[in-house]
Amino acid sequence: MSSQNTDDPRDSSAEATVTFPATWQTDAPDGFNATIMFGTGLIMITRNRFLAWPSLLLALNGLINQHPLRTKEGGNSPITTLIVAATALVTAYLPLIMIGPKKAQPMPIT
Repeated sequence: MSSQNTDDPRDSSAEATVTFPATWQTDAPDGFNATIMFGTGLIMITRNRFLAWPSLLLALNGLINQHPLRTKEGGNSPITTLIVAATALVTAYLPLIMIGPKKAQPMPIT
């Protein structure tokens, strides 16, 4: 009647050591995307067209190099950063399209 059951969860010979995965989730804020968001906000306020292109490229870089396991829950996603950078680019170039060059006024004849 003393038969050994191999499925017994209390058996000490079936113990295994705890091993953590190679990459573990850290709750560190993503400073790169926050910097891009600050820069795109500055571009929209100052309408500096020359800073809009690097901001868009950095946002694409952040999207390509994202680490979903390392980002904080509820943080800025790289897709949001890319959309804001594209909006900053449109905002910087929109006055050139809407206003356009000034037309030459004819000289008044006196």
